[in-house]
Amino acid sequence: MADLSPQELRVLAAVADSGGFSAAGALLGLSQSAVSHSVRGSEAKVGAVLFERGRGGASPTPAGERAVALARRILRMYEVLGAEARGAGRDTVAGVLRIAAFRSAALHLLPPALERLTARHPGIRPEVRVVRELGAGTAGEVAAGRADLAIATLNAGGGGATGATGSVPAGAAAPGRLLTGVLREEAYALVHPAGHPDPRSLPLLDWDENCGSYTRDWWRAQDWIPRATVKAEDDGMVLTMVGRGLGMAILPELSLREATDAVDITGLGPSGPVRHVGYVTAPESASTLAVRALIRELRSEAG
Repeated sequence: MADLSPQELRVLAAVADSGGFSAAGALLGLSQSAVSHSVRGSEAKVGAVLFERGRGGASPTPAGERAVALARRILRMYEVLGAEARGAGRDTVAGVLRIAAFRSAALHLLPPALERLTARHPGIRPEVRVVRELGAGTAGEVAAGRADLAIATLNAGGGGATGATGSVPAGAAAPGRLLTGVLREEAYALVHPAGHPDPRSLPLLDWDENCGSYTRDWWRAQDWIPRATVKAEDDGMVLTMVGRGLGMAILPELSLREATDAVDITGLGPSGPVRHVGYVTAPESASTLAVRALIRELRSEAG
């Protein structure tokens, strides 16, 4: 198979990002016909149809999704090559560092780590995107080439992706041959309105991102936990609603950092559920100076 040039990779990514050949051309300063010609050439080299063409534009086929993800990751390596070469042997790191994180990690786990990172390496420019842990979740941003590192919920047992969340296996290869590492283990706790005489009588509040199959299995085994009757947008909203007396909830430790005096927190004991929060990165990014430096700071923050 003939190699795809960097320009061909840029065209593939632009078509996927913009949803059409004309729009991709506008992004790259090319004509629609030049983009179409480039895509046809790439498909011939790869030996697969990469985009479905239609009146509404162009959308990646399954082969195209994989090709575009790898194209973004390869182009990213071109971007960091210069910074890596200049920083080699000098312990200096510079350039943009793209991070995806779920809400509570972005609020509480990342900021102190980034504060230390940028103090040590002023040339680093972090870009943080908050991504819901649904479907591919934050790990999917790394797999798709849109992030260099993600903070994700990892499975406690090292199994596959779980439930409706974006959880990935802990400690080894995540979907798409990504690398993971556990940063912290968090216990879940019962949260209820402060001073309530019988919190277990309250309705259960929940949100779509909450936990994975391991925790859900634990929930189902507890006869005192009712089925959730109220759903909220995220864990912060759940905590606010509990404080207003609208129900009880089961939340992990990072979410509970926003708790106020309006709620009481009760541990669930040694047999209660836990979740593992960790990092996810691509093999080619794992060896870069910026990602390695961030992982060190995250591990330091996690204790």
